[in-house]
Amino acid sequence: MITDIVIGLQHGDEGKGKVTHHLLKKGDYTHCVRFNGGCNAGHTIYHNGVKLVTHHIPAGVFFNITSVIGNGCVIDPVRLFEEIEYLESHGINVRDNLKIASNAHIITELHKAQDGKDEKIGTTRTGNGPAYRDKYNRTGLRACDVPSLSPLLVDIYEELSGDTTILMEGAQGFWLDPDWGDYPYVTSSHTGVAAAIQNGINHRSIRNVWGIVKAYETYVGKRAFQPDDPIFDKIQEVGGEFGATTGRVRQCNWINIEEVKKAILMNGVNRLVVNKMDVLREVGVWGTTDRRIHGEKHFREFLNEEFSPRIGIDKIYFSNNPRDICDSKRRALTA
Repeated sequence: MITDIVIGLQHGDEGKGKVTHHLLKKGDYTHCVRFNGGCNAGHTIYHNGVKLVTHHIPAGVFFNITSVIGNGCVIDPVRLFEEIEYLESHGINVRDNLKIASNAHIITELHKAQDGKDEKIGTTRTGNGPAYRDKYNRTGLRACDVPSLSPLLVDIYEELSGDTTILMEGAQGFWLDPDWGDYPYVTSSHTGVAAAIQNGINHRSIRNVWGIVKAYETYVGKRAFQPDDPIFDKIQEVGGEFGATTGRVRQCNWINIEEVKKAILMNGVNRLVVNKMDVLREVGVWGTTDRRIHGEKHFREFLNEEFSPRIGIDKIYFSNNPRDICDSKRRALTA
């Protein structure tokens, strides 16, 4: 077993799906596993020039790679089958490649009805929170209890064991983790490397941990996040900052270097991808939460200095458009 893990280091929407898609295209993976969250996630990718959004289904299906919805996820069967039909309408062979951990938990109609009643926190209203609540109350329904899912079910430990090379695809961002985020303004599943390991992975098998950030930060939710400065409205407009699942406006702010460093160190990240450089280039401003930076060249140099081998980063990549990711020497991302 060899394992790579993709996680977000901010508040979600960092471009994890895009990076996962690139790695699967260039790597030698036998499996891709979604390890947390449910249909509250929205991963936007460009496949063969077509923009597609996934919620439940791991990105391995785009390359005929065995794709497993892990036991750390919660599943809405109705939304899942809708997503299968949506991807198959675009020529993606989902059913031959998709598997589900038999011990993953289920989102029911009751969960969806209960979600969103606490308007103080904010939610995607997809039933995720109530489903995880019932999981830990030991009153939940699991995938093995749903007959329509039975053709897709596997024992995830047995599926991933042996001569396998696995890419673990995370949802949300580390600073939405219920233990480490600004509680209660957090998501309902754990979002770091530890959550990936809980899906049948031997921690000694980990080869690379890919941490994903934007060149700035975004957040969807009820707490105040965006400073009162029209420059962030411009970043929001140029970056198309609307949630892929809910369509809600994402609040924008500068990148928080110290928070990203902490997330890198806590999760053992050794590969870093900085997305949406093109947005700040078009807006014409560069900065962090504690300083303005004069120009893209100095911004890149600053990030390379801050996110260096001193904190475990051996490679840093920058994305200059929605489709491409390159290192400082313009070499394309590789697994």
